[in-house]
Amino acid sequence: MTEFHAKASARRVLVYGVGQLAELAHYYLSNDSPHEVCGFVLDPDYPHARQFCGLPVITPDSAIRDYSPPDVAMFVAISYTSMNHERRKKYDWARNNGYHLISYISTRATTFENLQIGDNCFVLEDNTIQPFVTVGNNVIMWSGNHIGHHSVIEDDVFITSHCVVSGNCMVGRGSFLGVNCTIQNGVRVNEKTFVGPRTLVRADTDVESVLIEDATRPMKAKSRALNL
Repeated sequence: MTEFHAKASARRVLVYGVGQLAELAHYYLSNDSPHEVCGFVLDPDYPHARQFCGLPVITPDSAIRDYSPPDVAMFVAISYTSMNHERRKKYDWARNNGYHLISYISTRATTFENLQIGDNCFVLEDNTIQPFVTVGNNVIMWSGNHIGHHSVIEDDVFITSHCVVSGNCMVGRGSFLGVNCTIQNGVRVNEKTFVGPRTLVRADTDVESVLIEDATRPMKAKSRALNL
């Protein structure tokens, strides 16, 4: 399990990816961690500029040759594509090639000393993670979530924003939790479950379940007719 970033030693870090998540990772690591981003990694079959955020963009082979571990650590900044499978592939590549994968926890998140958290996690501001929570590897928590006491978030999970995971829950590996969803106390969200925005989960799910709440239907009236 990874140390809180505020206690961790400063590292030079390569970020895997050049999308918006990579840009955000660069910003947060540069402004709210002891680490220094030194470049970005991207597969050679993706067209890209030679620089991103003012830093070099290199191939995986170049990373191993010129930015080898243990001198450089890595962070994989890839979103929930293919139910988090693409992020996992790059995570496995980095570990198999000897890279230490850092985790980032915002200084504006509420956590407690007994939090157990794995590597390559990205926990943004205003998350409240209660005591006795365990978070696995390669987990992303966007802003403003509540993770209840004694809950377990397994590897490769993506939690968007303003999700409520109540106490003593389990969110299975590779799952996705959409904005404003709620997991009721004691529920097991099993592996690779997709929970859509605003969905209430009140019972254990099957593996690879898809739970989607109907969207709010627009009224026939026009907004100009409203008495506001």
